[in-house]
Amino acid sequence: MKTNESLLTARNKNVPQGPFNVHPIFADKAKGAIITDVEGREYIDFAGGIGVVNVGHCDEKVVEAIGDQIKKCIHTCFHVVMYEPYVTLAKRLNEITPGDFPKKTMFANSGAEAVENAIKIARHATSRPAVIAFEDAFHGRTLLALSLTSKMKPYKFGFAPYAPEIYRMPYAYCYRCAFGLEYPNCELRCAYFLRDFFHTHISAEQVGAIIVEPVLGEGGFVVPPKEYFKVLKNICEEHGIVFIADEIQTGFGRTAKMFAMEHYEVEPDILVMAKSMAGGLPLSGITGRAELMDHPQVGGLGGTFGGNPVACRAALAVLDLFEKKDLLSRAKKIGEKVLERFREFKEHYPIVGDVRGLGAMVGMEFVVDKKTKEPGTAFAKRLTGLCREKGLLMISAGTYSNIIRPLMPLVITDEQLEKGFSIIEESLRELHNNSKS
Repeated sequence: MKTNESLLTARNKNVPQGPFNVHPIFADKAKGAIITDVEGREYIDFAGGIGVVNVGHCDEKVVEAIGDQIKKCIHTCFHVVMYEPYVTLAKRLNEITPGDFPKKTMFANSGAEAVENAIKIARHATSRPAVIAFEDAFHGRTLLALSLTSKMKPYKFGFAPYAPEIYRMPYAYCYRCAFGLEYPNCELRCAYFLRDFFHTHISAEQVGAIIVEPVLGEGGFVVPPKEYFKVLKNICEEHGIVFIADEIQTGFGRTAKMFAMEHYEVEPDILVMAKSMAGGLPLSGITGRAELMDHPQVGGLGGTFGGNPVACRAALAVLDLFEKKDLLSRAKKIGEKVLERFREFKEHYPIVGDVRGLGAMVGMEFVVDKKTKEPGTAFAKRLTGLCREKGLLMISAGTYSNIIRPLMPLVITDEQLEKGFSIIEESLRELHNNSKS
């Protein structure tokens, strides 16, 4: 029988250290919100493959759609011989993404590819090279996407030089405001700062696009004030700048809307998506205003595997599941429960500095001291380890890796959810008691 230890030894011998592993276990199977390792131990999954399995592991309808498509064709390359699932999925996404205007959609394989294609489209349409991204943002690991990403270690360290014409401004991180202000008395200084940015960093006439996450994912589940994106979008419209929403982690129900920008009542010019799009298969989408999407010349966009027919069928099944299981309502209920319990933890444990969330995207930030807000990186790391020992899988986030970000499947049962909370509370109690001794 293979064990986690024997497989870990083989992994270290044959796989480089670069691909990081949060937990030293190997999955044998997964279903719903439960992962079973090779030794037969079950874990409640609060990580969700980093937000990839919102509809749950191995949903029957997704597996059925995959199986049916595999019997027909696995690959022809959409650029050589087209197939219906690509077009059908594009049509459905054009209909459900925010924006009351004609849209078109193309597909790639990963979130990073979606980001890079969105930037290409914006640059082509505006004939402007500069792109504005934000502090604490994460947009991927390929050259341009990595250049847009903010966190230095481990993502960017040692991989310079980065792509040129990337400019970075502060995000609306209210708990750690870059301007030392408090909402709402701040009058959204962080948003209106964009006007100053055009004078001090890059002129508006050179900026082709702004790319921003509606809620920071890897950056720590930071939720901006509701008016924030309207200000940014209005300034972009004044200067002919393409507004790109990176919904790779927020999309497909995580915030209790299909796409998080719906909460802010903002219609992005281009929206990029991936992660939970295809129930676990690699697929990403770029949806935008038809006139923007049609700007690049024939052959200017694409890729061999982009919009694979099997992945497209899986994504169509995912969209059906959201309707049939009312997963957006479920996400809202899950988010309410997580927010309530995390706020209780904040009241009882001094190491919890902040709790914030939107829908089922709720973060808990650890600090060494609530007054200084010194990041409690070690607390977050130790908590994930303690929870794993008790049968719960979680992951951290944030520039200082001091934030717990639960990404449980939206099909998780109330019993599994409550058991997960109990494990977190038990582990927090241990951390708290150890920190006092």
